[in-house]
Amino acid sequence: MKPSEFIHALRFDDLPEPVVAQAKLCLLDLIGIAIGGRTTRLSDMICAHAHSQFAGLQPMLFDGRTASATGVALAGGMTIDALDGHDGYNPAKGHVGCGLFPAAFALAVEAGQSDGREFLTTIAMGYELGSRLGVILHDTTPDYHTSGAWIAVAAAATGARVFNMDADQTAHALGIAEYHGPRSQMMRCIDHPTMLKDGSGWGAMAGVSAAILARDGFTGAPALTMVDPHSMWSDLSDNWLITQQYFKPYPVCRWAQGPVEAALQLRCEHDLTGDDVAAIKVASFHEATRLATAEPKTTEEAQYSTSFPVAVALARGAVGPADIADDALSDPEILRLSRALTMAEDDYANSHFPVDRFARVTITTRDGKELASDWVQPKWDHRAPPREAELRAKFHDLADPLIGAARAHAIENAIESLADDGLEPLMPLITQPISSATTSARSA
Repeated sequence: MKPSEFIHALRFDDLPEPVVAQAKLCLLDLIGIAIGGRTTRLSDMICAHAHSQFAGLQPMLFDGRTASATGVALAGGMTIDALDGHDGYNPAKGHVGCGLFPAAFALAVEAGQSDGREFLTTIAMGYELGSRLGVILHDTTPDYHTSGAWIAVAAAATGARVFNMDADQTAHALGIAEYHGPRSQMMRCIDHPTMLKDGSGWGAMAGVSAAILARDGFTGAPALTMVDPHSMWSDLSDNWLITQQYFKPYPVCRWAQGPVEAALQLRCEHDLTGDDVAAIKVASFHEATRLATAEPKTTEEAQYSTSFPVAVALARGAVGPADIADDALSDPEILRLSRALTMAEDDYANSHFPVDRFARVTITTRDGKELASDWVQPKWDHRAPPREAELRAKFHDLADPLIGAARAHAIENAIESLADDGLEPLMPLITQPISSATTSARSA
C-alpha cells in the first residue's frame, strides 16, 4: 500500500491487538514524560511563548493556558522533549511519539474530533509513517537531522487524515511539512546541549501548520520521502513498527543508557559504592563519545552527557529525573566520578550503530583492580521490552508526586478506555495545570 493511501485507508479494525495495546502504552509513557517535563524551565518558557505568540483557544498540556493548534503542538512537543525519557526507534536514530502525540491531540481538538478509536488509529498510523520517514531521510541525505524533520511530515499526515483531505490536499500538506520541517543538525545539539533538543516541538508545529495551510488551499512541492520508491514502504501495514520502539528507563539520551546499564551491572556484581571508584572508561560508538559534558550546569547538559548519568548510577544505584534536574548538579562526589570518566570510540560498537547501541565499561577501583563489563545494550529495547507493569510503574513514578495518585490513575484509566469512551474523559486530565508551587520548585 502506498503511504498516501495508508493515511486515509487505515481503520481501527485493521489494527492487530498488540498494536492497539502498544499505542496505549506509548501514550501513557509520553504523558508521564510530559508531566515530568512540565516542571522544567524549558517547558515554562515554551508554554509562555506559545500562549503569547500563538494565540488561540486550545488548552495546552498540563498548563491551564491556551494557544492555537500550532502553539499547542509546539509547547507539547518541547515539553515532552524537555525530559529525555520518551520512546524511540533505533534505525531512524530518533523519535516519533514525542512530537506526534501533541500534534495529533492539537489537530483532534482543532477538528472537533473526540472519537477514541480514531485517535488510536491516527497515533498508530503516525508511528508507522514517522519511523519509516526517519530511515528514509537519513538514507537520502548525508546530514544527521533531528527528529523534528520526520515528525513534521508524520504530523501533517495526521492532519490530512483528521481533516479528511482529498489526494491533492494531502500531497500539499506533506510537501509543505517536508519543505518547512526542521532539518536541524543533531550533532550540533549533542556538542552544545541547550534547550534546542531534538527539534520535536518545531516538527510538531510545522506539521500542524502544514496541514491547516493545505486544508485552506496553500500549496507545497511533493514530499520526496513519501513519493520516491524506498524499501521501507514495502511492508507498510504488514510490519508494525510501533511495536519496535524502545522505551527509556532513565531520562537521558539513549546513547548514554548502555554505559549506565553496564556501570549498574558492575556496581551490583562487585558490590561497589561510588567511593570505591577511581576511574571509569567507556567504549562505545562515535556519536556516544560526543556526549562529553562532565560538569553540566543545566539539565539539558546533564541529559546529553554520558559521564554525569554514569556517575549518578555508580553513586546512587539509579538515575531519575531528580538526579538530572537543574538544582541537582553540584554534588561533589558525583562530579568527581563524572570527571574521572573517559570515552573511547570502538570499531565494534560503530559497526552496529544505529540498530544496536553497544557500550562497555571498565572501572578501576581505588585499590587498583580493573573490573570490565561485557558489551551491553540499553534496557527496554523492543527485542527485550519492558513488562507492561514496568512501564506503568515508570508512569506513576513520574506522575504521582506531581499531579497526585488519583489524577494519575484517572489518566491511566482514560487511556485504557479510549476506544469506548473517546477523548473527552482524558482531555481535562492532561490539560489542567500542575500546581505552580511544584513547577516552580522543580524548575528553579
